[in-house]
Amino acid sequence: MTVIVTTVFPIYYSSVAAAGMAPATATFRFGLTTTIGLLLIAICAPILGAIGDLAGIRKRMLAVFLFIGLGATACMCLIQRGDWLLASGLFVLANIGANGSFVFYDSLLPHVAREDEIDRLSTSGYALGYVGGGILLAFVLALIERPSWFGLPSGEGLSAGQSTLPARLGFVAVAVWWLLFSIPLFRHVREPAGGAGGASRSPWEAIRDGLRRMRLTFREMRRFRQAGLMLLAFLIYNDGIGTIVRMAAIYGAEIGIGRTELIGSILLAQFVGIPCSILFGLCAARVGARPMILAGLSVYGLISILGYFMTSSLHFFLLAVLVGLVQGGTQALSRSLFASMTPVERSAEFFGFFAVVEKFAGIFGPAFFSLAIALGGSSRGGILSIILFFIVGGAIFSLVDVREGRRAARGPEAGSQGVI
Repeated sequence: MTVIVTTVFPIYYSSVAAAGMAPATATFRFGLTTTIGLLLIAICAPILGAIGDLAGIRKRMLAVFLFIGLGATACMCLIQRGDWLLASGLFVLANIGANGSFVFYDSLLPHVAREDEIDRLSTSGYALGYVGGGILLAFVLALIERPSWFGLPSGEGLSAGQSTLPARLGFVAVAVWWLLFSIPLFRHVREPAGGAGGASRSPWEAIRDGLRRMRLTFREMRRFRQAGLMLLAFLIYNDGIGTIVRMAAIYGAEIGIGRTELIGSILLAQFVGIPCSILFGLCAARVGARPMILAGLSVYGLISILGYFMTSSLHFFLLAVLVGLVQGGTQALSRSLFASMTPVERSAEFFGFFAVVEKFAGIFGPAFFSLAIALGGSSRGGILSIILFFIVGGAIFSLVDVREGRRAARGPEAGSQGVI
């Protein structure tokens, strides 16, 4: 989703779909669209996770949301100049599809990795994600900047449809890429067993039982206090991370940084993130996941400060390098650390809660960003205020007792939970 969430689509939204709007208005509407998409999936995520656990249909539900997401992404090729409403609707659907599929994708992690390798596998997965995202982004960038290489119309005197064709074909390429690289998961990763009697449940029974189990899981979070504290901290600091990731390109466009420089700098962040994500996993094996996450949050605080003063393409490139240093490692270790503090047999259910927290984290940041624009007429104040998310989230995260959390998850009480 690097092309859609972080780079090409935000710029396309600002320059094409919202053509004729004031830059701050386009940024405001993009932030609001992001908030709506994440809010919808945030509400549904815990229910979906509980159903996936009970019925043993994680992979099937992953497939449903995957096709929603890639279908919406492919349809982005229909967006023309001034179609901001169509662009907003498709972006909402793409967010629902991608983030809904992540609930079940993440829940498979403790089923394919032992406890002693979960951090390494999670960070390696992020590193591979950077490789794939970087290669695809490089292809789409070449498509946009050198359309003649691909036999597409180029040069002066192009119609509006011809000038936007490379970017629109890039959206189709993302959908095809997404589909192709999902095939190995569906072919080679085994579906974990569901709850007793799960396969015999009707869809409505699964929904009813999923809602009931979700309520009980929420109450039971008191027994998994360290995992709950981790979720609270993650809710806050990941809000800051998500805001930087989602709003960086459109913020850069607003202050006058060119399209090529914006996409190129985010491409740089992708490739910087490959070795750095792996390095985070190696360091976590030595010093623990918590110190590495706190180090990453400190760097993000610095990024917020420097982003406020950013005025040139060079500044944006430097900030992209800093983001690449910490983004993949911080998020991967957060995922694996939470997985290690939850009962493995209820992974989708607990990752439903993780997903709802992750999505609500994505809601408040862009909404806050949009509010800052509405009040001040500029995005700079919103960028600087993001540092509060890292300070407060980091302070709460420092209180998490990881050893106690893992002991609670792997204890006899956690292992004996039956189907409710």
